[in-house]
Amino acid sequence: MTDTLANPFRSQGLPTRQSDTLPSRDAAAVAKLLALCPAHAETPLRDMAALAATLGVARFHIKDERSRMGLGSFKALGAAYAIAHDAARTAPSDWSKALTGRTYVTASAGNHGMSVAAGARIFGAKAVIYLAHTVPAAFGARLEAQGAEVAWAGDDYEASMAAAEAAAEANGWTLLSDSTWMGNEASGYRVMEGYLQMASEAATQIPAPPTHIFLQAGVGGLAAAVAAFARATWGDAPQITVVEPKAAPALIESIRAGQLVDTTGPVSDMGRLDCKTASMVALNGLAVDADTFVTISEEEARETVATLTAHGIASTPSGVAGVAAALLKRPQLGPDARILTIVSEGPEDV
Repeated sequence: MTDTLANPFRSQGLPTRQSDTLPSRDAAAVAKLLALCPAHAETPLRDMAALAATLGVARFHIKDERSRMGLGSFKALGAAYAIAHDAARTAPSDWSKALTGRTYVTASAGNHGMSVAAGARIFGAKAVIYLAHTVPAAFGARLEAQGAEVAWAGDDYEASMAAAEAAAEANGWTLLSDSTWMGNEASGYRVMEGYLQMASEAATQIPAPPTHIFLQAGVGGLAAAVAAFARATWGDAPQITVVEPKAAPALIESIRAGQLVDTTGPVSDMGRLDCKTASMVALNGLAVDADTFVTISEEEARETVATLTAHGIASTPSGVAGVAAALLKRPQLGPDARILTIVSEGPEDV
C-alpha cells in the first residue's frame, strides 16, 4: 500500500459511518474553563527559520507543547479539561473536593493517563490507569507520582482499553477514553474539545495563516481537533496532512476503505501514536477536514528527533511525527509556503 493518500471524501465525509458526530469547534468554551485553572498557561509557537531555509519555504512554525501545564504534553488539555467540565457541573464551593468519591479509569500510552491522573487529583477524584506492557516503565512511575493507581494489561493499547472498559463496568467507575466508539462518544468528544485550546493559541500567535498543516495522529484526537479549528478559522486554504506510523495506519486505511476499520502491525517506537483503531468521531472529522493522509517509518521519526534536538527541541518519535512528514515526505511546497506543525510531547527521560 502507498504511504500517501489523497482524501477522496474531503468536505463530504465518509460514505459509511457508525455515527454522524463531528469534533467540537467551540474553542471559546474551552478557554473559559481553562481560565479558572492556575496551572494553565499558553505554550510557545516557535519560528524555525533554519528549517524554513532548508525546505526553501517562507515560514516553518512549531507549536511547542512540551511544557503544557507542567505535564510535558498536549494531553494536559484533554482529560484534565473533561474532568474539570464534570467538576463545574457540580457547582462546587470547594473545587478540590468537587469529585470526591468518583473514580476515573482509562487506558493510555502514557500522556493521556497523566492528564487523567492530574485532573482527578486536582478535583478530589481517584484515577486508575491501564497500561499495555509495551509502554515504557517510566510512564508508569510518572503516573503513580501524580497519585494514580497503575494497572498493566495486554500487549497493545487496544488490549489495555478493553481491560479499562471491563473495570469500569465491574466497579461503576467513569471510563474516560481519549478515543470514541459506538456507545462511548461523550467522554472522548470532550477530551478532543480540550485540544482546541492548542489550535486557538497557535492562531493568535502565528503572523500569517498557514498554507500547510502537518498533524500527527494516534487515535486521531489531536489531528481532528486542530483540523476542525483550522477549517473554522482559515477555511479551505490550508492543506492539512495527517501523519501516522506505518505500523499503525488506522486512519489512512479507514479512509482507503471508506469506513472505520481495525488495522494490525508491529509495535512502533512512536508509542503514543501506536493505535491500531481510530477514534470514530476523529475519523468522521478528518474525513471532512483533512486533505492528505501519510505514514512515516520508524527511521524517519528517529531522524527527525535528531534533527530537532540539534535545533534545541528535544522530543520523541511520537512527538515529532508531524514535523517528520513536513521535512522528509517532500510535499509540494512553494517558496511562499507557511508551515504549521506541533511537537506534542517532551523527551521520555525527563
